[in-house]
Amino acid sequence: MTKVLITDPIDQTGIDILSQVAQVDQKIGISDSELASIIKDYDALMIRSGTQVTEEIINSSSKLRIIGRAGVGVDNVDVKAATQKGVLVVNSPGGNTIAAAEHTIAMMLALSRHIPVANSSTLLGKWERKKFVGNELYKKKLGVVGLGKIGAHVAKVANALGMEVCGYDPFVSTERAQQIQVKLSDLEDLFQQSDYVTLHLPRTPETENLVNMEVLKSMKSSAKLINCARGGLIDEEALAEALNKSLIGAAAIDVFSKEPLESNSPLLKVEKNLILTPHLGASTREAQENVAVDVAEQIRDVLLGLSARTAVNIPGLSPDIMDSLKPHLQLAETMGLLISQLSGGQIQKLEVKLQGEFVQHPSQPLIIASLKGFLSKALGDRINYVNASLEADSRGISVIESKDEARPEFASGSLQLSTYGDNGDHSVAGSIFADGELRIISIDQYPVNVSPSRYMLVTRHRDMPGIIGKLGSLLGSNNVNIASMQVGRKIVRGEAVMVLSIDDPIPNKLLDTIIKVEGITNANPVTL
Repeated sequence: MTKVLITDPIDQTGIDILSQVAQVDQKIGISDSELASIIKDYDALMIRSGTQVTEEIINSSSKLRIIGRAGVGVDNVDVKAATQKGVLVVNSPGGNTIAAAEHTIAMMLALSRHIPVANSSTLLGKWERKKFVGNELYKKKLGVVGLGKIGAHVAKVANALGMEVCGYDPFVSTERAQQIQVKLSDLEDLFQQSDYVTLHLPRTPETENLVNMEVLKSMKSSAKLINCARGGLIDEEALAEALNKSLIGAAAIDVFSKEPLESNSPLLKVEKNLILTPHLGASTREAQENVAVDVAEQIRDVLLGLSARTAVNIPGLSPDIMDSLKPHLQLAETMGLLISQLSGGQIQKLEVKLQGEFVQHPSQPLIIASLKGFLSKALGDRINYVNASLEADSRGISVIESKDEARPEFASGSLQLSTYGDNGDHSVAGSIFADGELRIISIDQYPVNVSPSRYMLVTRHRDMPGIIGKLGSLLGSNNVNIASMQVGRKIVRGEAVMVLSIDDPIPNKLLDTIIKVEGITNANPVTL
């Protein structure tokens, strides 16, 4: 009989769903060694945040088909090991949307009306009405950083409260922003002009310590900061200093860089204007039931031979198809990541054009791989082959597929990605050479022939004497080594594209200097 193991507390509704198709065993709080010893008997494992599903546990399984995490994050699951073992990993990214959004609003109100300290004062028998004069949310400016499901719902509620809502999300189109009644803003202006700022981002290398002392100093002295998203988005030491020095008005934090919050945290030494809660964003009865039902239904469906809705690793592709498409998927993902860094701004449309041999392959995996690469810079590990299309749709990015069966320039055909957005249109084309070598063959319609590398610099410039020498000298004087260089042009002394493969990332100060070189109109550092 099919068997499901549950090792963390799960709402009964989820257990009832699983019981319809399998024998359900609950072993709450078992040790890692015990789990490793019994997992071989189970077809599915359902967990929350308490169980660590390690590579050893996954490799100890023999029948395991799916791991279900009743919640959003899968930090406690070795997804790579699960993928290599052929085990599907699913989560519930939307089950706590309302709970997290409402906790954000609750934090804003608690800050505005001094509710925690007023409560403590009154319980002590005091009556300090004048001391706790607050402010209204009505007509205040709210900056929402990250306009996914939770950020969009916060914006919706804030609009209903009469707030003026601006938002930042590089992958939300202008049309989508208009739908949710958010005025798009660049990040610097958002922090400088908002009365309230709320964060709704994943934690990635790019977003870690996004709010640092420099950002805090740029905010209004009366501004209030809320983080109910992920720990690590705020430099906690800088925040503590900013609050103690009254650089900002107040903050409310639900998530921390290390959890549980450590006793030596600088936040615990802040004397006023700070509310801390122990990661309560998803802690409602409704949210716990929602995530249990969502994940239990997906486990049930997979055990019945159906597909899962929100897998976080690659589902539904047989090893044969994966092997045959591996270089094509790698090219599509690489090009998506490349064009996302060249485009910038809000993108309304992504076109995926297949030519030659590429037309003969299934197009949907190539489109999904392109979207995964395109969104991965902003969303990090959250983005995968299953949710890439959903994430693009939620950000108002339409995807267009086109095919050209005419005789291609390259024997293996080509894949071209084009973006259309607020910062203009961009395109990247690539092909696969002998032995599966990936090549970028054009950028913005300028012909090049470049093997993708970890660090690259792409410039637009006038084709004129001295440009290459000046750029080379600048990089050399800053100890940035050039591995290769390609220039693509359409006419002599016209506009051109230069692509440099470099051994080191470009420092921000150096990039500012490069852009000021006469003849260079744009410079984009790229990390692949």
